[in-house]
Amino acid sequence: MVMISSKPIEYPTSAAHLRTLRTTREGYQSATLAVDGHTVILRMQRSLNFAGQLVKRRGFSTNSEKIVAAVLFERLPVVIPKIDPVIYAFTDFQFRWQQQYRRKYPDEFLNKADGRGKGDYQIDYVPAPRITEADKTNDRKSLKRALDRRLYLLLYGPSIGAPDEKPIWHFPEKAYETEETLRKCAESALKSVLGDLSQTYFVGNAPMGHMVVPPTETAPVPTLKRFFFKSQVVAADKFDIGKCEDFVWVTKDELLEHFPDQAEFFKKMIIS
Repeated sequence: MVMISSKPIEYPTSAAHLRTLRTTREGYQSATLAVDGHTVILRMQRSLNFAGQLVKRRGFSTNSEKIVAAVLFERLPVVIPKIDPVIYAFTDFQFRWQQQYRRKYPDEFLNKADGRGKGDYQIDYVPAPRITEADKTNDRKSLKRALDRRLYLLLYGPSIGAPDEKPIWHFPEKAYETEETLRKCAESALKSVLGDLSQTYFVGNAPMGHMVVPPTETAPVPTLKRFFFKSQVVAADKFDIGKCEDFVWVTKDELLEHFPDQAEFFKKMIIS
């Protein structure tokens, strides 16, 4: 029989002798004693060393580095993307091939189906145009452009770690301070720009990528670690963008033009 106890128990040395004494990974000390033919397992308090480790928990960053949460805010395609000509040609060939060898039904059956009255399930609709007025005028402040592609929000203004503190194009971002998680920090960054997060959706709790920016001669700031979180537009075609000098909604190709030095990084991170 084995008994487990967490309270200190005293046994006479004549009746008990120590079998094992070990320290577990959690910091407990356990001792196995043999008492009158029974085995007693004693679990002591955690060691003071382990308690000290809990008190001195390491934070997200040290003094030599700064952590920044950035948001890749995207609008998903509104219309179905145009089919590639090669795929369209193959699909057309496949359809004609299947029509040639398809199963033929009696004419009476087909005529009966064609003669059925038009029901409410057949709704006339006008398809959305692929080319909008915003496309014709190249209005990059509008979400009503490039409907068959994804659009990403870029801000123009002061950015964390920018050389000489000059305004540059960047994503909504915020330096980590006292937030519970990095995602909370990213939500605060986007909320400061939009004012409200009711029409946004953050995809997951983990960042989609990160970039390490070492200090330079023109920007002698601590090393920056910028973590990117993905968020998407939900049922909205316009936002009141604030806290920036300018903003644009751009496609992936247009986004890479704004970041020539980091183009290869964003090309791999953004899959669209």
